[in-house]
Amino acid sequence: MKLFNAIGALATAMMLLPTQTLAGQYKGFSMGANKADGNCKTQTDWRIDFQTIKSWGKGFNAVRVYASSDCNTAMRVAAAAKDQKFKVLVGIWATDDWHFGAEKAALEAAIKTHGWDWIAAVSVGSEDLYRKDISAQKLANQIYDVRGMVRSLTKNANIPIGHTDTWTAWVDGANDVVTRASDVVITNGFPYWQGVNIDDTIRLKTFQWSYWDTKRRVEQINPKAMVWVGETGWPTGGASFGNAATGTTKLRSYYASVACWLWPKPDVSAFWFTAFDAPKANPDVERHFGVAYSNRKLKFTLPC
Repeated sequence: MKLFNAIGALATAMMLLPTQTLAGQYKGFSMGANKADGNCKTQTDWRIDFQTIKSWGKGFNAVRVYASSDCNTAMRVAAAAKDQKFKVLVGIWATDDWHFGAEKAALEAAIKTHGWDWIAAVSVGSEDLYRKDISAQKLANQIYDVRGMVRSLTKNANIPIGHTDTWTAWVDGANDVVTRASDVVITNGFPYWQGVNIDDTIRLKTFQWSYWDTKRRVEQINPKAMVWVGETGWPTGGASFGNAATGTTKLRSYYASVACWLWPKPDVSAFWFTAFDAPKANPDVERHFGVAYSNRKLKFTLPC
């Protein structure tokens, strides 16, 4: 999730794959598969999460999850999503090889059990390029592999398959092979992890520049790929990072500046990090990124 400084350039409009669902349909949260006590969420826990998010009355209709096999997430979240009419950006861990195989098998089982109408897209990996956990070529091959599996199971429904990474990874030409392999490029951007104070973040549009930079690079390399936002947010507790201090007032300001800019855009789906605090997360600051506390009570009234 940690990102570093860069200067952006303005983006132009994206071309969408005509057979795919229009971007902009999905508005929601990137969410972990563990409850506040650290145990795995059950299908009922996911259903209550979705009901809570819907009760906020802002039109949220989707979530992003990080794994398919871990905590039996794909199977459990699929059932809850179908019940609550939510869509899921499904995650498949790309590393290591054994884990990748288990993830594919879990997604396959979920599709065979629940169909595929609950899936918004599939992300193969999350921030692997930023962490240098896998080569770009191997990750691209895994995207092709998962696309083939999903297409064979879904009667060529053209569910978008791609990857989630930091915006700094997407603008790095060394990773263009992943961009070419992806139907959807999912970008993460955190001015907090860039050490930018909240006033400068808003004034300089730090997040917006990271998004524009990603779109510009993707348009050059693979203009048919959609660009979605996989994570952004601001912590309400924990230590400062550089000049970026934590606090509820800062999250409120960041949400008003960034979420209320993202949500109305007709050409982007976006997933905020995150819905609920995670008391067992590490380091400590990672426990405080929710717009709601771990008891599912909002920290402030959402403006959009």
